[in-house]
Amino acid sequence: MALNQETILSDDAFLVSETDAKGFIRFANKEFCAIAEYALEDLMGKNHNIVRHKDMPKAAFKNLWDTIQSGKVWQGYVKNATKSGGFYWVFATVYPFKNEKDEQCYLSCRRKPSREDVAKYGELYKTMQ
Repeated sequence: MALNQETILSDDAFLVSETDAKGFIRFANKEFCAIAEYALEDLMGKNHNIVRHKDMPKAAFKNLWDTIQSGKVWQGYVKNATKSGGFYWVFATVYPFKNEKDEQCYLSCRRKPSREDVAKYGELYKTMQ
């Protein structure tokens, strides 16, 4: 994959990851690993911001964290970075839940956004900090 090259998810793509309360990865499915270009071992225990793209405004992640830490489900469009320096867009839904040890965790499920939404949110995020 070339630097700054976009990977477009397949129509049936379904990327899943789980983090602890501080955003450290506890689980990632094979499809998430493949799109992000990381082996599962390279992601486990790392902060989820390992895939954060520099174009994503801090305000978007503040909104995400404020929402899920209040116990609500968050949905939104996210531009993520691949290991090789490329990027991919997802429509994400993040669910707060308690695990079997009663610890706060978050489950993120991501799918392919429309090209119209990618264009719209790409432009919007350029205007945000």
